[in-house]
Amino acid sequence: MKVLLVNGSSNKHGCTFTALTEITKTLNAQGIETEIFQLENAELKDCGGCGFCRKPENKNKCAFEDGLVNEFIEKAASADGFVFGSPVYYAHPSGRLLSFMDRVFYAGGSNFAYKPAAAIVSARRAGTTASLDVINKYFTINNMPVVPSNYWNMVHGGQNKPEDVKKDEEGMQVMRNLGLNMAWILKCLELGKNSGIDHPTAEERVYTNFVR
Repeated sequence: MKVLLVNGSSNKHGCTFTALTEITKTLNAQGIETEIFQLENAELKDCGGCGFCRKPENKNKCAFEDGLVNEFIEKAASADGFVFGSPVYYAHPSGRLLSFMDRVFYAGGSNFAYKPAAAIVSARRAGTTASLDVINKYFTINNMPVVPSNYWNMVHGGQNKPEDVKKDEEGMQVMRNLGLNMAWILKCLELGKNSGIDHPTAEERVYTNFVR
């Protein structure tokens, strides 16, 4: 089993990375393979709503060939779980991560459905719960079990000061417990699948517009 973790920070080895790394240590100790996918300073376009990915021949593929999005969609097909991490900017996740997730989930949502996921954020002080809420929305619209911990999934540290995060003892514990819960859920899902219990088949989607 494998979990993909996304670092939505421009700082490759900063506070968000430090939190994600703590999760990987726990997952690895539980026999789960991990990979941290770095966005860094990638120039990512916003979703243009062009409809390219809605065509059957373009399933799970974004029209923009700027590298990371289609690469990640392809990796997601064989992954079993996900963690998306972001620093907090103006009480929301990084713009780069949001552009990435908009396109990844719109073009490749079927590669994520029914797989467990978690959001984690890093902040100097505030805006954490608002940022978690934004990221979690991607999971709950896509039939994905949301993995919790013993507190909201956040760490605290000064800008570009990963050493601060390591001093956040409660925050780091939250990351480890998140890793334990992710491993537990993955193992339960695998056991269920081996016993003939697969994920449900959703009803055909119904759209109700507020304005007709």
